[in-house]
Amino acid sequence: MLIWKRNLWVLWIGVFFVSASFSMVIPFLPIFLLQIGVHDHTEVWAGLLFSAAFFAGAIASPFWGRVADKYGRKPLLIRAGFALFLVYTLTAFVTNPYQLLGLRIMQGLLSGFIPGSIALVGTNTPSNKVGYALSMISSASASGGIVGPLLGGGIASLVGNRVAFGSAGMFSLISTLLVIFFVTEENFTPSKEKGSIRNDFKLALSNRSLMMVLGLTSLTSASIMTIEPVLPLYIVELGGSSQHASLLAGIVFSLPGIASVMFAPVWGKWADKVGFQKILFIGLMGGGIGTIAQIVFSNIWGFSITRFIFGVFFCAVFPALNGLVVRSTQSDFRGRAFGLHQTSNQIGGMIGPIIGGILGGIFPVQTVFVVTGFLLLAATGVAYWHANDLNRELKTKVT
Repeated sequence: MLIWKRNLWVLWIGVFFVSASFSMVIPFLPIFLLQIGVHDHTEVWAGLLFSAAFFAGAIASPFWGRVADKYGRKPLLIRAGFALFLVYTLTAFVTNPYQLLGLRIMQGLLSGFIPGSIALVGTNTPSNKVGYALSMISSASASGGIVGPLLGGGIASLVGNRVAFGSAGMFSLISTLLVIFFVTEENFTPSKEKGSIRNDFKLALSNRSLMMVLGLTSLTSASIMTIEPVLPLYIVELGGSSQHASLLAGIVFSLPGIASVMFAPVWGKWADKVGFQKILFIGLMGGGIGTIAQIVFSNIWGFSITRFIFGVFFCAVFPALNGLVVRSTQSDFRGRAFGLHQTSNQIGGMIGPIIGGILGGIFPVQTVFVVTGFLLLAATGVAYWHANDLNRELKTKVT
């Protein structure tokens, strides 16, 4: 088997396990707070725990990107994998919310397995296969996100949340060992530049195509996270008073992930033929229209079908953005570029839930869908408006 193909499949498994580990743990943190005796201001603590890792990750990502360009993406993956193993394992033993908060901050500061995998695949895959490879990694993340809550919920119900956290740590360890023994980083030229993170920002600012990608990443991430605080409650509301409403909510919630597993590789192969810019435009437009269309139906079946169709289009967006990071940067800056890309993603992840929570608390929940849809359509307009400039700049970049 070709080395790039082996890397792709090993990292697919690794990203799947890491994504599953994340979704095994995160949805159950509010419940775990109650179990360790936090009964006052539980919602505040839950919000703080969710945002802490995003904030820490946004700060640390540029630093780890610089380290990756100097020492390689594979060492970065190994470091991040062991960090996740340590954090999840220690989480199983916490006794108060302050310990839990400290571990979440540590997770944000030290993690980076999935962005590192994207960077390694993007750099070590033939240029005519990059779209397909990045879409496969995206489908691995989506698959793990679907399976993780089922595993976490099942383990927690049988033997408790602490064992579920420990199991997440073991999954992260397995991913790390796979990288150590089976991933080979061929195309790596160490960066000899002795600059600083400030200089990295200056270089990024001088790269118009990269800055457009970073801006679209923040906007897209924020728009999706805007809907997260209200989506589960809205699904249960549409499901009525059925005794299976919670199960139904879980199934409907996972539909975009299922669509991503099915269609992300298709978009990736098409991107290799027609270009990431066109795929990004189609994905953003379909995602924006699909988000607004979800409020048209007042029954769970129409909503479910529309949400799946939304997932079919939107699953093209982030692989296309990742591909444009690869296309718009030189190889010795790529780790730093993906570090900045991760920071943009984290910033959007922080801002989005705040906007969604405020809108959902003041206006009808349908308003959140409308605002989210228009944010995605605004991103579509930005992508279209700068398409010619982006095409022209990408032709001059050394890949």
